[in-house]
Amino acid sequence: MGNAVSQPIEQIAREVSQPIEQVVRAVSVPIEQIARGVSQPIEQIVHGVSEPIGQIACEVSRPMEQIARGVSQHFEKGISIRAERDSLADLKQRHGCDYPGCEHRPSDRKNWMASLGPGRLAINEIVWPATHNSATNGIGSFITRPFAECQTLSIYNQLVKGVRLLDVRVQQDGLVCHGPIKGYHVGVVFQDVKRFLSETVSEIIILEIRTEFEHNDPPEFDKYLVEGLGDYLIRQDDNVFDMTVGQVLPKRVICIWKPRNSAAPQVGGLLWSARYLKDDWINTDLPLTKFQGNLTHLGEQPPVSVRKFFYRVENTLTPQADNPGLYLTALTGWINGYARLFIAQCFSTGIADRLQVFSTDFVDDDFVDACVGLTYARVEGNA
Repeated sequence: MGNAVSQPIEQIAREVSQPIEQVVRAVSVPIEQIARGVSQPIEQIVHGVSEPIGQIACEVSRPMEQIARGVSQHFEKGISIRAERDSLADLKQRHGCDYPGCEHRPSDRKNWMASLGPGRLAINEIVWPATHNSATNGIGSFITRPFAECQTLSIYNQLVKGVRLLDVRVQQDGLVCHGPIKGYHVGVVFQDVKRFLSETVSEIIILEIRTEFEHNDPPEFDKYLVEGLGDYLIRQDDNVFDMTVGQVLPKRVICIWKPRNSAAPQVGGLLWSARYLKDDWINTDLPLTKFQGNLTHLGEQPPVSVRKFFYRVENTLTPQADNPGLYLTALTGWINGYARLFIAQCFSTGIADRLQVFSTDFVDDDFVDACVGLTYARVEGNA
């Protein structure tokens, strides 16, 4: 009896459980499909949101990395500059600035060549006090001037102070310039030069005029130079280097014209070509690097006694992209005080007989006196 009852109950259970399982399966399939259908757009939404967030993060991080690198480079540059300034100061303290003629002070800087004796003073013995970017006083606007003005004195006042080589750059319209920043017309330079020459008798000037980099030559500028200064111009001649000032007089100006597009001045003409004034520009704002580089390049030149060109050493520094925002006056302060040390080191290294044109930014009395003192020693036969 028990078996008879249990069998139909088991059959009933099986018959009941089968449709329940089918119902569960029937329900679970669409639920899974719904779940997948819901989860996929959610994943897409999350992915769609995360991608632009990642992109934004990358775009934000790049300039931050650049800023960090810039700060790091600026910091490292500051350390390099401080180390080089300290090294120069130490060199000055250890070796001093004495050299033949260093104690000489001209009583009249306006007429210092005359005071040394035109008949005794040879052209190739002169240490020419020179200015870099001579015609930049008052250049540009209030905003741009601190980055372009290399001299605050006018051409006339520089000559009165004792400067005897001028570096003037012009653009196509005849305005003086320093790179893209322009100043007054070059005619002002001529006026100042002629005023000075009219007030003195025995002072010789080297006037270098060049077309500035990335500018075109003023039209027929060679003719303009000759017309403006013709009465004073010393004719191009290699023999001039072996003459005295007295032998060159009454002519007073060696005018070196350096065009970019026009033909160079003719041999034997009233204008001198670029080959008569050479230099090795060292593009740096590191004072010891410039100091040592100047010594190296000067040592590669022949002595002034056999040289048929003028060689210029620039005691200047140049602003750099990795050290922006510095005015020229700040840079100048890092090297200007070492002009006498440079001359002394020329003697220490045995190359003093090569020094001839010495150039500076923001010229002062001591710089002129340093050059005149060595010239005096040469005239006296002490250097």
